[in-house]
Amino acid sequence: MTLSAPVTQRYSINTIKEEACNLVETGLINLNQPLYVLYQYLPIREWVGIECELERWNFLMRDRIVDLIGDLQWDND
Repeated sequence: MTLSAPVTQRYSINTIKEEACNLVETGLINLNQPLYVLYQYLPIREWVGIECELERWNFLMRDRIVDLIGDLQWDND
């Protein structure tokens, strides 16, 4: 019997930004919340990699969502 390691998705900074944008656009989170609210919406098994990627880009978990994604441009204004 051979066991293979579980496949893990690597979250790039762009993927994390996209996920955060989607959550803001759907109203689940807002721009003023800290980055650690993403814990509730992204896979727990990915959090070590997500935290490392955020730290690599000099983000702290207490930074706000707006610091990560900037101001959103709304298409339907």
